[in-house]
Amino acid sequence: MNFKTFKKICAVTIFTLAANVGVGQHSKMHIQADSEFFQEQAGTRSALLQTPLFKEIVQNNNRTKWANNLRRISSRTHGLPEVQAIKQQKNQLKFNQGAREAVISEPSTQAVTPEIATSFEGNWSIQGTPPDNTVAISNGGYIVTANNDGIEYYTENGNLLLSDFWSDFFNDGSLTSVLYDPKVIYDTQEDRFVLIVLHGSSSTTSQVLLSVSKTNNPQDGWWTYKLTGNPASDGSWFDYPNLGISNDDIFVSGNLFSNAGSFNQAVVYQIEKSQVLTGNTVNWQYFSNLSAIPFSAFTLVPASYGHQGNYGPGIYLVSSSAPGSSSIRLWEITDNVQSGNAQITSTAVTVPAYQVSADAGQLGSNDALDNGDCRIQNAFYLDTIVHFVFHSDIGNGWNGINYNRLDVSTNTIDNSTFGLSGSFDYSYPAVASFTNTNGDKAVMVAFLRSSSSSYPEARVVNCDHVMQWSNSTQVKAGETYVDFLNGDERWGDYTGIARKHNSPGGHVWMAGCYGADVTITQGTIPNVYKTYIAEIFSSATPPTSVEEDVQEVVKVYPNPVVDLFQLEFEAIDGNELAIQIFDMNGKLVKDLYKDTPRNGLNRLYFNKGALSEGTYFVRISSNQEILKNEKIIIVD
Repeated sequence: MNFKTFKKICAVTIFTLAANVGVGQHSKMHIQADSEFFQEQAGTRSALLQTPLFKEIVQNNNRTKWANNLRRISSRTHGLPEVQAIKQQKNQLKFNQGAREAVISEPSTQAVTPEIATSFEGNWSIQGTPPDNTVAISNGGYIVTANNDGIEYYTENGNLLLSDFWSDFFNDGSLTSVLYDPKVIYDTQEDRFVLIVLHGSSSTTSQVLLSVSKTNNPQDGWWTYKLTGNPASDGSWFDYPNLGISNDDIFVSGNLFSNAGSFNQAVVYQIEKSQVLTGNTVNWQYFSNLSAIPFSAFTLVPASYGHQGNYGPGIYLVSSSAPGSSSIRLWEITDNVQSGNAQITSTAVTVPAYQVSADAGQLGSNDALDNGDCRIQNAFYLDTIVHFVFHSDIGNGWNGINYNRLDVSTNTIDNSTFGLSGSFDYSYPAVASFTNTNGDKAVMVAFLRSSSSSYPEARVVNCDHVMQWSNSTQVKAGETYVDFLNGDERWGDYTGIARKHNSPGGHVWMAGCYGADVTITQGTIPNVYKTYIAEIFSSATPPTSVEEDVQEVVKVYPNPVVDLFQLEFEAIDGNELAIQIFDMNGKLVKDLYKDTPRNGLNRLYFNKGALSEGTYFVRISSNQEILKNEKIIIVD
């Protein structure tokens, strides 16, 4: 809505605080058969399987941060042979040139530069490498953050609620192998957290541990299921998981490897959601034998919905070629488990050519940081667009962010890269929507950065609606180099990002690793990773002239508020209006009104209800555009 065509004179009242904001289910179209690579059936669906509840997790809160444990394990084998061959050549060229970087600055743009609100130190990485950071936040403000060492819960102001190694979290003697590769997501529709953790790296020990929180407060416990990591009983084990949610189902994708370490195939598990919410036996199925046209299926990434609610039935997924290609693959699971009719289809979409890059340097050490390959790192879906990111060579062996918007209605791609070839490596990106309007394509991208003149650090950058990049913002500077392994170091494998769906302005939270020393009771563990958790926002406001135009026609009275207050407005354009109450910290405390008012003068009356004494803001918006922030004072 144009501010100058919406006139209001206002007066408002407050009801009892609502626990949750309503969320919706969103429809999904089927991908179009307009590609020469379109596969009507691009894989095989298994028979319906059933798995009982493994255990109920009940936790003791307020534990000391990370038990004093000095055990350090080696990383698993990383990378496909064809990727390693390319990287070896590029590493030799990049690191033998002497002048490995000529430090330059990012170009100044008109895009919104990210700002840091609340931020604090999170998980440590002292048991294993790489960190594999993941994070989710509920509408109620609980934060779950995990890495390969374990899991932590926080409040939005950084108060630590729980810190467990994985062995403590699951507390089960039957889990005797290494626990690793966590992914966590928040389901706005069910108001629950969903968590996966892998167990074991052989066909006899491989399990996918799926946990769903009982409420939006993870301290209330979890239902946990143990799904086989060797679904076809063919000597495979499950690795590199990804996690997604639709209206009806939970999706876990991964890669299966042989006991000798060679890649077998990619698979997707589809798990009926209704049973896991109550701890009952769960129905699930999996898709295998996935099409290899035009390149092998590898690391399929589900694209969950980018705003409040979910979509479906089924889900979109995307995958890339690990060594590189000039296309990516769009996948679709067409229906839910309950229907019995779900298929998996695929089509290839042309993109600018991409290729795996060389590894990254780090200050103070000759050990390079492993940049991995070109697999897609993270994705979400919104308004016919699948947004996804990975890193790739942007010139002379230097890694940069490769960001894409895939329109599923046309099978077309908008693409842009961001980085500083010759200066820094930008790696392991994660993407989240940074708008409250479905039609706005702006995103925030969290990522890691390093060079031979800087320690490994965490950063964030904005890409606006027209794909213009901001300058990146340093979230946490590295404090030292990383020296976990004998030789080159693992880095990544992924960075965490999560949208706070009911925050004004679409705030996002990220969890990224940085080089640091860890001090515990037994002494210092040098040159490992810590995690930094940060709330990302922008203070950008509408132009002053627009705000003044609204001020002339808005009135809230009486103010201060003792009992009742009212809001009057004159509507002339027939658009929906939303009125909400926020506290001084920007937290939504009440949805007052959401409807399309009649044209002409409207008057709404409210009472202060359960609102405690203090200062609040009445926010008036239409089509996600903020029209007015009016301060009100509540008195007894």
